[in-house]
Amino acid sequence: MDEDSLQLLENAHTEFNTRNFKSAEDLYSKFISSCSRSSKCEAGKLAAAYNNRGQIKYFRVDFYEAIEDYSSAIQADSQFEIPFYNRGLIHYRLGFFDDAKRDFQQALKLNPHFEDAKVSLQQTLLDQQQKINRGY
Repeated sequence: MDEDSLQLLENAHTEFNTRNFKSAEDLYSKFISSCSRSSKCEAGKLAAAYNNRGQIKYFRVDFYEAIEDYSSAIQADSQFEIPFYNRGLIHYRLGFFDDAKRDFQQALKLNPHFEDAKVSLQQTLLDQQQKINRGY
């Protein structure tokens, strides 16, 4: 991975952490683009870029675009539990309880101590049961 790409990613993280989301999104997109042009990208770094760009889209309530980025993060690094959790949150909010359940379970399989994923899985199961009990 070249210095320019690493610097792009570093700058994107800085912008993200200071909540300059527009700038962060642009930098993450440039980093992802540079990764797709060269095959030398580290899977974990590419996954983090997709995940964080997905977060920005989630904050903007662009749920389907965020799901795409989380799925790309998972494709880049299938051992990274955070995008499974994040995608699960959107599936839950959209009422796709089976998908949410699968994502939370996978996050927990990768990291059994992921408390937020445990809580979200329990809530998903409760809400899914209530939906069934109401007859829809």
